[in-house]
Amino acid sequence: MILKGFKQKSIKKRINKLLSVEHENVNNDTIESIGVILNIDEIDDFEWFNGLATHLNVHLNKLKIIAFSANKKETLKSWDVCFDPKDFGWFGAIKNSELQAFLDTRFDALISYYEADVTELKLLTALSKAKFKIGISGCDERLNDLIIHTNLKEFDVFKAEVFKYLTILNKIKNE
Repeated sequence: MILKGFKQKSIKKRINKLLSVEHENVNNDTIESIGVILNIDEIDDFEWFNGLATHLNVHLNKLKIIAFSANKKETLKSWDVCFDPKDFGWFGAIKNSELQAFLDTRFDALISYYEADVTELKLLTALSKAKFKIGISGCDERLNDLIIHTNLKEFDVFKAEVFKYLTILNKIKNE
């Protein structure tokens, strides 16, 4: 139990180090690919994100969703990539190759859709090489470029706000 606490502290230290370094400026490219990180313990309907991608004129084959669960469950096998705390080592080392591949992908936008204060989820958002990061309120504000103030159950509000702000920023391609 003590080692688990030390491991969490080492991961938090890495997050702070990652966030203290200035990252590249947000560019004016349109969004053509989206990555989504969600906590399946909080919400389990990933179909919402298919609708959001369609609304943003992003092809569904350019949408990648990964899920986190604090408790590994057998029902999570239906996800493309599902991970739990065992997929992380000391100092935030990623042990899962599929998870590392997700982090190395340069998505045009990353949506961090979780409210819980889970160290592993924060680390994934910080490690992602996405060009533009979108999150919801209640999370560390240093992690995201755009923060939508809503709760998890109000997905329609989230969808409308994301569309509104991405339109203002000229990040939605017109078809």
